[in-house]
This record gives sequence, structure tokens and C-alpha cells, in this order.
Amino acid sequence: MAALDLVLVGRVAKAHGITGELAVDVRTDSPEVRFAIDATVTARLRDGSEQPLTVAAARQHAGRLLLRFTQVPDRTVAEGLRGALLLADPAALPPIDDPDEFYDHELAGLSAVLVDGTRVGTVRDITHGPAGDTLVIDRVDGDELLVPFVRAIVPEVDVRGGRVVLDPPEGLIE
Repeated sequence: MAALDLVLVGRVAKAHGITGELAVDVRTDSPEVRFAIDATVTARLRDGSEQPLTVAAARQHAGRLLLRFTQVPDRTVAEGLRGALLLADPAALPPIDDPDEFYDHELAGLSAVLVDGTRVGTVRDITHGPAGDTLVIDRVDGDELLVPFVRAIVPEVDVRGGRVVLDPPEGLIE
């Protein structure tokens, strides 16, 4: 599978302990699937190289997921993975039954348009923060636009049609 087909599911924050455990910031709504025992992810290292990793153990600790991979036998190897992005195949995700729920990778690349059809730009990413989710949109003029991902502002998401409809309050996109 090409790296472009992979989706971000986590980021290695640091090594934990001396046995090769890694503290991971999770970036998936399905950590129990993505980081199940024997699941495989691809680590994209800071130098751009990639390496497959197989989950050997997983547990929660202090707001992060602690993972052991069969390819990481000790802290020295674990330190080399600091900052690595953990990527996975989106086809392995379970389907979502709720029509108002989406995987991040489904939103990236969608065209962002106003309710009158005016094209604003393209969704580049979605960020998840304590105050809620935000769409990161690359505007047609080259600037970046941050849009709160709430129904009042994003009343329609049409993944199959390739677009999100925006109904922003005055001043949000000017």
C-alpha cells in the first residue's frame, strides 16, 4: 500500500521505561481496533523513512496510550521512534453507522462551499481540541481558514459528493 493511502492514527510522544514501551498520542476514534494485539501500523520516522510495527501490548496511562511493538525490544530502539507518525490502512476501519460521524480521512480533500455554491477552498485536515473539532481549509486565495466543525456552521457534509457546505456567521471567512 502506498504511503499516501495511509491515515494518521497516532504520534509517538516519547519512550516510556526501559523495556521499549512508547507513549503515543492517539489520533483515531478506534484505538481498540487500530492498536489491538497483532495489529500492524506503519511508523513514518522523522527522516521520512517508514517501518512496519506490530502491536504486542497496549494500555492506557496518564492520558496516553502505552504501546509495545514486537520490533521495539528496548528503550534505545524506542528512543529512535520519538516523533514518528503512526499510519494505518483506512480500509481496515469498521463502518460508521451514524450519518453525522466521519473519519478524518473522509473529510480531507472535500471541497468547501458556501450555501450559495461559492467555492471557499479544500478541507486539508481536521483538528481535535478541547473546545471541539475544527476544519482546516486551504482557501482558494491561498490562505488558511479554520472553521468550527459544528452543525450550525457546517450544515451539510456530502462525502460521496465531495463537499462540505458552510453557513458561516458574519466575519468568519472575511
